[in-house]
Amino acid sequence: MSKVIKILGTGCPKCKSMTAVVSDVIAENNINATVEKVEDIMEIMKYNVMTTPALVIDDVITIKGRVPSKDEVLALFK
Repeated sequence: MSKVIKILGTGCPKCKSMTAVVSDVIAENNINATVEKVEDIMEIMKYNVMTTPALVIDDVITIKGRVPSKDEVLALFK
């Protein structure tokens, strides 16, 4: 089953770094997932997130306010 991944962020450098880390982990591990970048502040507010970037996997906020390591992201996908 494909995972639905959303990266919440307005386009800041940390948001771009998180997007790169998540994309690399998906590609390197052949994970079946769709990635959506959410930059609309009103959409971000629906998740009650006050600090970005935030990583949402299957509608669950897993990380917010920092850029995770590749190992950390991979552990979240398992």
